[in-house]
Amino acid sequence: MFEDRRTRLKRWLESEEIKLQPLTFPQRELWEASPIPASHPSNHICAFIEVRGLLAPEDCEAATQRVVERQEVMRLSLLPGKDQPVQLIRARARAAIRFAQFPAADCRREGLENAMREVFHEPFDMVQGPLYRVKVLRRSADDPLLILSIHHAIADGWSLGAFVHDLCEAYARGRMGVAGGLPPPRLSYSGWGSAERAFWQPEVIEQRLPFWRSFLAGGQRLWTAPVNPRAMENPLQKWVSRVSPELGSASREFARNQGATLFTVLLTAFRIALARWGGAPDVVVGSPVANRSRQGVGETMGYFSGVVPLRQSIAREESFSENLGRVHQASVDAFANTIPFAELVRGLKDPPSPGHTPVFDVRFALQNHPVPSAMVPGLAVRLKMCSTGTARFHLGCEITEEGETLEVVWLFRESLFSQAEIQKLGYLFEAILALACRSPNSRKATFAI
Repeated sequence: MFEDRRTRLKRWLESEEIKLQPLTFPQRELWEASPIPASHPSNHICAFIEVRGLLAPEDCEAATQRVVERQEVMRLSLLPGKDQPVQLIRARARAAIRFAQFPAADCRREGLENAMREVFHEPFDMVQGPLYRVKVLRRSADDPLLILSIHHAIADGWSLGAFVHDLCEAYARGRMGVAGGLPPPRLSYSGWGSAERAFWQPEVIEQRLPFWRSFLAGGQRLWTAPVNPRAMENPLQKWVSRVSPELGSASREFARNQGATLFTVLLTAFRIALARWGGAPDVVVGSPVANRSRQGVGETMGYFSGVVPLRQSIAREESFSENLGRVHQASVDAFANTIPFAELVRGLKDPPSPGHTPVFDVRFALQNHPVPSAMVPGLAVRLKMCSTGTARFHLGCEITEEGETLEVVWLFRESLFSQAEIQKLGYLFEAILALACRSPNSRKATFAI
């Protein structure tokens, strides 16, 4: 049987039915730098697409098929290898889409969340694939809901916007009778991975490692002992709050006046709140970076994003503005010296182990990648991402810009925190941000809340 598989694989390769590629650097992070198995459902990215209008199932399936043909990650699975898996990319694959009638009695928010949770947590077959699934729930004739669950190995938050864009374009072309599929992206995911491997030669990584050894030396962690490995496999709990449009606008204006960015203003408020709340002013925080600087990858689905550890001690005797200046500069330095996280973990000799995340255990993110609200003749489409968080960190703050409003999603491990504690942290964060916008140069005021 084993020989039969090898023979079949060789035949597929020779006929170009499949191609094999090494893991990309972000994919390697899932296998080399995470205490959670890559196949665990906590590595699923979840979203739902709200549609208003009559959606023909056959047209929806045909549109999804065109996206599968355009985006190679939709035809990708992972083949076990000697040291680590390899990407197996099929030349052709059928769209993984299902349709179901959703009873009107279950259309309340709780019923919808249960239906989405069922789709999100269903495991993927990492070898056979596909590593995504789409389920269309028909709530009424003109009110369908598309639920998308996709594995982190083939997608990041940016990819969801690319998926919706392609799906809407393919659906519109089909309805207008335009023959043929969508044009391929200017750069495929495997092409991007090859270019990244060519750039990140060992000597380039070795040049940047001294910065990181110095930058992270002595940084604090909120947990000195490993977390129960079984608890780490449980989904993170979520609490959502919102920063008002007035405070959101004031924060952006404050960032401009300070010569900083909204990201570093929010990060400084988060770090001060964390220091007040947890008593640790020098915690290393992991922050995602889009990693899409190469020309042509904005339209490509795949796991591109990386993680950058950020560290800057908060000084109680300094004003918010003074702390912001140091946090901003430290963040600029860190992003300028970024290297693939899997290589950073290897270079720092801080491998993951059961209950232990390498380098950092707190995450902070400002999600400002494109999230389209697309218009298709006869339909209105809106993507809504669900901040589920992976189980690779214990505490997270994910902020999404919604116009002037800021949605703040707090993700936390239930075995470590109660929701009341997280709410206290959330209220503290917002109070510090509001005070900073009113009195940025007032010393100690921020710490007297």
